[in-house]
Amino acid sequence: MNQPHGGKLINRLAAPERAAELEAQARALPVVALNAFELSDLEMLAIGGFSPLEGFMTRPDLESVVRHQRLASGLAWSLPVTLAVSEAQARELSARGRAALAAPDGERLALLEIEEVFRFDRQEEAREIFRTTETKHPGVQYLYSRGEVYVGGRIEVFRRPRRPFSHYRLDPADTRRIFDARGWTAIVGFQTRNPVHRAHEYIQKMALEIVDGLLLHPIAGETKSDDVSLEVRLRCYEALIQNYYPKDRVLLALNPASMRYAGPREAVFHALIRKNFGCTHFIVGRDHAGVGGYYGPYDAQKIFDEFSPTELGIQPLFFEHTFYCRSCDGIASPKTCGHGADVRVILSGTQVRAILREGGELPSEFTRPEVADVLYEAFRDSHEGQRV
Repeated sequence: MNQPHGGKLINRLAAPERAAELEAQARALPVVALNAFELSDLEMLAIGGFSPLEGFMTRPDLESVVRHQRLASGLAWSLPVTLAVSEAQARELSARGRAALAAPDGERLALLEIEEVFRFDRQEEAREIFRTTETKHPGVQYLYSRGEVYVGGRIEVFRRPRRPFSHYRLDPADTRRIFDARGWTAIVGFQTRNPVHRAHEYIQKMALEIVDGLLLHPIAGETKSDDVSLEVRLRCYEALIQNYYPKDRVLLALNPASMRYAGPREAVFHALIRKNFGCTHFIVGRDHAGVGGYYGPYDAQKIFDEFSPTELGIQPLFFEHTFYCRSCDGIASPKTCGHGADVRVILSGTQVRAILREGGELPSEFTRPEVADVLYEAFRDSHEGQRV
């Protein structure tokens, strides 16, 4: 099984006795209320999903990541993990040295040992991370909406956030234990924020031909408002595994992280996260983590050339854009199909949602009927096409 990034699986979850002590201390400290995005980052830091990070980034790490895709230590890392506060709160925190971190509802969850309070050029961050400074990009919009000052330092979590679907919330230590129990030594991870359609199924099964098992690892944190909800996506995954996969070779678990929509950089980020969960391979398809045409269709594959295999420590598996070809009568890609676009069944997420809102039927060549049934039911019950 793969070693965690940096060689050690980080654990910032306090043991029960320590947790009680930290909770008592937190009552006397200033409170930083995390937004939903920061809350998912806190969880990933606590369970080791972001190993080797032990807390929110200080300036040296942030600068190095933004400009060089590496931590200050030189270890490969492609995206910032930061905590932002207002100018007024930054002044209070600078004077205290520690802070309690709370969920959006105010419940205290963790302590932050403040190492640095600093500013960073948000336009530079947007340009380097997202390749644009346009606020139409959801990642840029979120970046600009945050407080103007960053607070960096190690965290220690004394109470985990309350989350739904707990039976699918497997920490890196859990997935590694399961992989070991199943005798898997080669595991491929698949990132998804949408229901799996037949082209994705094809890619996953192609990868399964060369490894022992598949970690189907959907995003459970924040996504765009028009993305399909986690509950509906899970029902789709369950239907697919139940009917079309070898159950002893697939593990469905949630990735608590939020989507950045950072395209190429996020592809590397997603690979490193799956390395921490124990994967040895990671699937990178067309326009991975892309949005709105900001990235080239295969930029998320090309970026891996900027790292040596040893510094990433996980093997990317690159796949062409796949589709159902009516002439081939099967799933194919431009590498295997010579027919024209008129016989290729390709639907974007936007098109799928439009079909469902209008009461139309999804082509069986695009999605399995069991998955389509889940989507039909969800959209029928979603108050005339609002988010499901």
